Amino acid sequence: MTNLQFDEKGLIPVIVQHAITREVLTLAYMNNEAYTKTVETKETWFFSRSRQELWHKGETSGHAQQVISIRKDCDSDALVVEVLPNGVACHTGKETCFHKTVEKFDDTVGYNTITSLINIIEEREKEMPEGAYTTYLFEKGVDKICKKVGEESAEVIIASKNNDAEELKWEAADLIYHLLVLLQNQKVSFYDLLQVLQKRHESKTHK
Repeated sequence: MTNLQFDEKGLIPVIVQHAITREVLTLAYMNNEAYTKTVETKETWFFSRSRQELWHKGETSGHAQQVISIRKDCDSDALVVEVLPNGVACHTGKETCFHKTVEKFDDTVGYNTITSLINIIEEREKEMPEGAYTTYLFEKGVDKICKKVGEESAEVIIASKNNDAEELKWEAADLIYHLLVLLQNQKVSFYDLLQVLQKRHESKTHK
């Protein structure tokens, strides 16, 4: 049991974090049985405080979470569970339960930017709002999207050959956007792509 400190109700708070993007997906609780089942199955199990029962993440939605690691804090009374999710974490359909910004004090660039862009692209495909460029791409289909990926790839090459860093920055951003649209069109998760990159990295570092 690795000397975990459960509270007076027999529970321990659990922060669930995406193992690749590092995004916090949800906050839940485990009791002794949920922790044991999580370790045994290598998928997340929690204890519902409202229903007073054990629950297996993804049992009804299919969005199970493969556990990569479990870490405890310095007092052994809180856990961070790193996972590779098979789908969204939130019952609202969002990637993370923490999708509502309360305060924002500084602009950050990184996985959050990519995640937000992915969410917008997914919403465009579902809602198809009139006048949106992403809607236009989905309406035209895979041939048009592939053509744009090819065009933007050529623009990236031209900018590089011209040694124009400013142009390269913008053209590379266009390429990434159209590639994300293509992935969505083909129902290939960006996070699956990141897993492939991670596996390649691990295979090289272990040689």
